[in-house]
Parts: sequence; C-alpha cells; structure tokens
Amino acid sequence: MTDRKLALEAWESLFRAQHELFDEMVKDFDDAHLSQAEYDVLLTATRSPGMTARLRDVTSNMLISQPSVSRLIDRMVSRGLISKCPDPEDGRGALVKATDAGARAFRALATIHGRSIAERMSRLDDEELRLLRDLAEKLRTGSSPGSTYDQ
Repeated sequence: MTDRKLALEAWESLFRAQHELFDEMVKDFDDAHLSQAEYDVLLTATRSPGMTARLRDVTSNMLISQPSVSRLIDRMVSRGLISKCPDPEDGRGALVKATDAGARAFRALATIHGRSIAERMSRLDDEELRLLRDLAEKLRTGSSPGSTYDQ
C-alpha cells in the first residue's frame, strides 16, 4: 500500500513544479504569432504522417473541451494555418492538415520553445530526465516506461 502522506507530498511537488515551469515557459508565446493552443494543434499535425492528423487525436492531446477545439480549428482554418476535410475512413470524423504557412509558423516557434524547455529542464541530467519522463508516462497511462517518446 502506498504511503498516503508521501503520495500527497509527491503530488504537491509535481503540481507546483509543473505550474512554475509553465508560468516561465508561457512567456515563449508572448510575441509569437501562434497561441499555445494553436501550437498544440500544429504539434500534433506536424508530427503525424503527411502533417495530417485525425481531429479526434488532436482533441485527445488538448487540455480544452471538444467544442473549444472545434472553434479553434475553425479559426486556424480561416487563418490558413491548417486545412480540414472529412476523414475517408471515418464518416463522422475529420482530418486536419498543417498548411505550409502553419508548418513554418510552428517550426519558428518550436525552435524558440524547444530551447526554452531544454534550458529549464537542464536542471536535471539525462538519467533524471529519462526517469521523469517514464514516471510521468506511467502516471498518465499506466504504460511501460519509455514507450511514447523513444525515438
């Protein structure tokens, strides 16, 4: 049985660290032409084959509600960052594809944001980073360590 007090202390420490790091990194978006939510959509799309992702996959990666994601997608389509079409394999679904302009905007911000993340995470060595990644993944999905990001 897990020690309840230790579990609460670990949770509080994890929560506070995430909150403090997020507050620091949100500054990466201050002068950007993309919001954090738009960046997240483009992250999912650009990492997918052909820079095309199912809308349900985009939605599952977001921390906002499905109706909010749908409105965000519509705004991004009107800005020329992504295109949207029916999913030929799922009549109820849709595909979103990063446009060239969306991919360029994403890459420009990803370079800045990636450096920012690496700088802040450099407080940990590589072994600690792997352990943190694996533990966080275990908490999220119960999957085996290293299964998501080993590439």
